Amino acid sequence: MSEPLFIVSKEDWSLHRKGHQDQLRHKQKVNDAIRQNLPDLLTEESIVISGGKQVVKVPIRSLDEYRFRFNHQKSKHVGQGDGDSVVGDVLGVDPTPSSSAGKGEGAGDQAGDDVYEAEIQLNDIEDILFAELELPNLQRKENDQFEIKDIRFNDIRNKGMMSNLDKKRTILENMRRNALNHTPGIGGISPDDLRYKTWEDIVKPESNAVILAIMDTSGSMGTFEKYVARSFYFWMIRFLRRKYENVEIVFIAHHTEAKEVSEQDFFHRGESGGTICSSAYRKALEVIEDRYPPSRFNIYPFHFSDGDNLSSDNDRCLKLLEKLLEITNLFGYGEINQYNRNSTLMSAYRGLHHPHFRTCLIREKSEVYGALKSFFSKMEGAAPL
Repeated sequence: MSEPLFIVSKEDWSLHRKGHQDQLRHKQKVNDAIRQNLPDLLTEESIVISGGKQVVKVPIRSLDEYRFRFNHQKSKHVGQGDGDSVVGDVLGVDPTPSSSAGKGEGAGDQAGDDVYEAEIQLNDIEDILFAELELPNLQRKENDQFEIKDIRFNDIRNKGMMSNLDKKRTILENMRRNALNHTPGIGGISPDDLRYKTWEDIVKPESNAVILAIMDTSGSMGTFEKYVARSFYFWMIRFLRRKYENVEIVFIAHHTEAKEVSEQDFFHRGESGGTICSSAYRKALEVIEDRYPPSRFNIYPFHFSDGDNLSSDNDRCLKLLEKLLEITNLFGYGEINQYNRNSTLMSAYRGLHHPHFRTCLIREKSEVYGALKSFFSKMEGAAPL
């Protein structure tokens, strides 16, 4: 009796997976477009004003299918060589004139790239933005209260939901069963062959934290300044509430006087009058002393202003800021200075050098992205939890 012959072959499944591959290509194009437009998307008025309820659009180049392009000019470098070519020879030149790209004069006669707008949800922006952010210098405190939750796939079982089906392990199990039945190969997949990925919830305890959101609402804060400040706080709050459980946020608005306000009033209530920033720092110290002892809380004050402070108040601000830096993990001061004015407050802070003090100057809306990355990046030398 002759032994059975086995043929080992590799079937090309690319056509079967074409739809999935195209979907992945499209998703990658969308993510690349989001990254390229992220500074502008963060201050998109339709997002901030609507509270994140609106979808936005980003321009994406069309995804053309791969195709062969024949050289009808019959250059000598196409097809069989004649032996005259050397390393460094130019094989071809793009015949498309630069004017067709919109950089020349007059009307062009060449076709351009097809560009379409893809609608994206707020979660798509958050996934890319928040991956880069974290609370800096976060330390263990007494009576930890909030947690970070995550999911980790760590096991394979023969029962589960079809959405968690592990196709590779299912096929391997089918091949193993067929081989035991002397019918090697893939086929006749039964419920016994199905394998599912399972997961466990990971709960990582983190330290207590409180964020003090301080905003200048005086008369010198115009429409542009207030919009930029609100844009920063809009994304800051979404980042904190998505990544950290039970983090507390205190909202403080100030002009010549400071007061603690609700989140609704913080984003929608306008003020007028002069500017005395020391009132906000004094209010922050009172809130910390009354409710957030540094032994139990990581404390992060962030202050946004146009820097147009009463000159006689700058020394008081500096002294109060030094007290805050003694008990806080990080103090971030963002100054919105669209026309590069001489800022009295920033001038007073230039001589202050402290590892927990960061400043950021914003001249245009797109720089809100840089402020977020500056204030919520890991501090060098910070001890790990």
